[in-house]
Amino acid sequence: MKSPLLSLCRSFSLAILASLSLSGCLATKAPRSYQSEAFSSETPFQYYSSRDAEAACEIGKRALLSQGYQINEEKPQSVRGEKFFRPRPDEANRLSITLVCLPSSLGAVIYASALETQFEMKSKGSSAGVSVSALGSVSLPWAIDKDTLVKVGEETVIAHDFYQRLFELIKSLDS
Repeated sequence: MKSPLLSLCRSFSLAILASLSLSGCLATKAPRSYQSEAFSSETPFQYYSSRDAEAACEIGKRALLSQGYQINEEKPQSVRGEKFFRPRPDEANRLSITLVCLPSSLGAVIYASALETQFEMKSKGSSAGVSVSALGSVSLPWAIDKDTLVKVGEETVIAHDFYQRLFELIKSLDS
């Protein structure tokens, strides 16, 4: 004759094992970014200029400035600019573009890389008080809301058409 307690323990153990195996099936890992990296020789991230590297970077800087980018970092063979966007009242995006200009057999090659950073507005409530010494230690609390932008994501822009538009602008200034 089976004990009801033993039967209950077995049922409970089976239920735990079933839930663990089910959660293992549901918790599949997303593929890692490096696994899809192709390192193709065909790339949208470069543009060839007939100018020397410093002159090519100067044209790249002018292209960024013409589109409202703020130049944050400038060296003879590299430029970094950024521009802010506000798609919704509670969101902000920063687009940073780095141009690196290197000598090549044709003159110079400009390598471009863009990084988009997303921010969201988060409210943080706190309270403040005041003490009145004449009345003793009396505090009168009131609420204060403080909104701050919090970084929620960052991604390298890999869209071919984005870089094509950038290089078309550089090409028009390069002529």
